Amino acid sequence: MAAVKDPYKTLGVDRKASDEEIKKAYRKLARQYHPDRNPGDAAAEERFKEVQEANSILSDPEKRRSYDAGGGVFGGAGFDPNAFRGGFGNFGDILSDLFTNARGGPGTPRPERGRDLETDVHISFDQAMSGAQVPVSVPLSAPCATCRGTGAKPGTSPEVCSLCHGRGVEAESQGLFSISQPCRRCGGTGTEIKEPCPTCNGSGRTRQVKRYRVNIPAGVRDGSRVRLAGKGEAGPRGGPQGDLYVITRVGTSDIFERKGDNLEVEVPITIPEAIRGATIEVPTLAASKRIRVPPGTQHGTVQRLRGEGPPKLSGRGRGDIRYRLVVDVPSSLSREQAEVVDELATVMDGNPRARLLSGRGE
Repeated sequence: MAAVKDPYKTLGVDRKASDEEIKKAYRKLARQYHPDRNPGDAAAEERFKEVQEANSILSDPEKRRSYDAGGGVFGGAGFDPNAFRGGFGNFGDILSDLFTNARGGPGTPRPERGRDLETDVHISFDQAMSGAQVPVSVPLSAPCATCRGTGAKPGTSPEVCSLCHGRGVEAESQGLFSISQPCRRCGGTGTEIKEPCPTCNGSGRTRQVKRYRVNIPAGVRDGSRVRLAGKGEAGPRGGPQGDLYVITRVGTSDIFERKGDNLEVEVPITIPEAIRGATIEVPTLAASKRIRVPPGTQHGTVQRLRGEGPPKLSGRGRGDIRYRLVVDVPSSLSREQAEVVDELATVMDGNPRARLLSGRGE
């Protein structure tokens, strides 16, 4: 067996070089002298062989220690330009990740999924609170009924692409590198249609209007999205369908205002009710209920009925209804009312603004 040349000189590295420095030097030289980049160059082929053998020593800790100890003798490794090995993995692995398709395996095209679609549906406030089943019509591309989505004329089938042989990609060699791109004949599907379907002209899809009845859950808000899985566009040549998203457009209420998970209502009360307190009737989603207005209630005070609001989409109970009590002040008074108010003003002597004025030294 012949003694190998000094591997450190062959790779152009110092004897104290790290594993990473050795790997970097090896890869640089291997690319430079690889036979694919130097076709028919015997000198480059020989140099590549030396680089391989030097790396086989320095990339193996045991061999490197043995060489450093006494300049050991190693047998020729034998030149294999296709192997391109040297302790750091096959050279093909360096680029393999760049040319895999969406499925994760080279040359195995996956059927393309159809597009997702959106459509609006207009519902009343009451329907949003209680839930409803509403019709929707959606124009979309659906699987062709004639060829059942294959794109091929009935009685025939798509055939393996004659250009890419079913891989779905073409590889163009550029010396050391190989660039892959979708097959220009089959578009990456791996199959070609010799006799297209007369209805869809080989696309596997036709334009249709689909009609559905959509279950709108109770508690939806304006802009909520209801998903209908598999009701979107059909995928090319038999690919899976996308989804349909129904966007709810909720009408307003004459009584309630939506605030998150809750509802709010403005409830007018009279001056005597605010002063003396009262039991009043207020609206709910179902009908009405009675709440107690305590004596001395201030304008804008909020009371609530828990669990009387809209159902939560999470399925965990219902929101609340909040009642904002607004003292109803008449814009004009009759003579009798004016006399009573004057009397009340005399009895209820005092200035509620005195504290504010005293704070300013007045």
